[in-house]
Amino acid sequence: MALRTTALGAACATLVAGGVLGLAPTARAAGGVRYVDIAGDGGTVLKANVVTPADGTRRHPLIVLPTSWGFPQVEYLVQAQRLADSGYVVVGYNVRGFWQSGGDIDVAGPHDVADAAKVVDWALAHTPSDPEHIGMAGVSYGAGISLLAAAHDPRVRAVASLSGWGDLIDSIYSGRTQHVQAAAVLDTVGTVTGHQSDESRRIFSAFYASDLSKEGDMTAWGKKRSPVTYADQLNKNGAAVMLAGAWGDTIFPPNQSAAFYDKLTGPKRLEFRPGDHATAELGGLFGVPNDVWDDTGRWFDHYLKGEDNGVDREQPVRLKSRTNGGYEGYPDWKSVSANRTEVALAGSPTIHTGVDSGADGGIVFLSSILDQVAQLPPVAAVPLLPRRWAAVWQSGKYATPQRVRGTTRLHTTLAPTAESGTLVAYLYDVGPLGLGRLVTHAPYTFHGRTPGTPFGLDLDLFSTAYDVPAGHRLALVVDTVDPLYIEHNPSGARLTFSSPADDPSYVSVPLREQ
Repeated sequence: MALRTTALGAACATLVAGGVLGLAPTARAAGGVRYVDIAGDGGTVLKANVVTPADGTRRHPLIVLPTSWGFPQVEYLVQAQRLADSGYVVVGYNVRGFWQSGGDIDVAGPHDVADAAKVVDWALAHTPSDPEHIGMAGVSYGAGISLLAAAHDPRVRAVASLSGWGDLIDSIYSGRTQHVQAAAVLDTVGTVTGHQSDESRRIFSAFYASDLSKEGDMTAWGKKRSPVTYADQLNKNGAAVMLAGAWGDTIFPPNQSAAFYDKLTGPKRLEFRPGDHATAELGGLFGVPNDVWDDTGRWFDHYLKGEDNGVDREQPVRLKSRTNGGYEGYPDWKSVSANRTEVALAGSPTIHTGVDSGADGGIVFLSSILDQVAQLPPVAAVPLLPRRWAAVWQSGKYATPQRVRGTTRLHTTLAPTAESGTLVAYLYDVGPLGLGRLVTHAPYTFHGRTPGTPFGLDLDLFSTAYDVPAGHRLALVVDTVDPLYIEHNPSGARLTFSSPADDPSYVSVPLREQ
């Protein structure tokens, strides 16, 4: 019931946002807006809008904007008109299977990729678009489709992927654990606003059922829809790629985007800010001044219009901490986590599974939005966490602020009493009164282990940027139940952690240089 309520709430929020976008005041575009039908792959009708510059005597760079999951075709109208006012032809279209567009939802599959090429074809034939200067951008679903299209269509010279994904499997199945709240939101919104295909319905059903016999099929399905699978093609095509995401993205966590960024060899940029999925750029859709959309415009101005605006000379990795307002620049993603401190995980605690200890990753969307707007992450009273169901380790008090940046790594030795199991690791910032504020977390699931036999466990927690005040501690908490995820712990199972002398357990925390 809680899962259905959360998913329904998120779906309602999406529908409300989509409706408001249709009523949002828009800037006046000199060339006006046309609503058109475009024949996509196989003749499927795609509902679209076209905004052109006032100057119709010459060709202009083209930007194509596929809509987000569950959003109508007017989603980008404010930004489209602004781009048109600055000299772009802009075509925004409703992806297949949603709202008035025809076909079934393909979940960024081959039909969606082919649709994007058809939209480009149509724009070149029916608008004053320059075939040598074509870009694509989108939020969430539109971001992923834009990256996949650029990998398959060398005509696309620049991409801005906003709250998109690099690896779909690592997004909603990281640590071999189903991100059930995230999937339920996508599934519910897709059911309410679109027409799901039989294939996507089967994938969602197998996902919820934890059907390991279908794991290979689900993985293959996800790889086909992951830009990282086509990184070599994208590099060969040479498109300039900007990736922008949020630290608390509960649909597409930041790690997989950073890993994808590392595989790109052409012009590239990576940005992370506080927030949840698509919340950092949402205001820009309503015309509110917005850093993400400003950077998107600068990216296209340089790589499509050739403007010398300096975007190519800035540090390509830009981060904004969840606890202060400044941006930080880095030469690459590796440099973000170059400095580390370790917290030893001594002892051999045993925890019982199947009960939520009170340490949680929060609620999809809500928790990270609260963190974004009010710096209120999920909290836990660390001294009161029941040790029967939670293992807890703490550092000493820090004399100076600890600026956590990048990916925290857990290494430990685990002996389960069952062949399958799930755990969730949390890193907390613990104040003087013992109240812990969530810094980061991640789930981990194992199958096919020999009961009673220890094995080494390495887990990357979700990347973040968070400043721990002086006088506070860091605490690592491990339990086995979190409402965000499906858990695979048999009834009565236990997990024992240890720290062998020849392979000590620790949590490695990345820190920015003081």
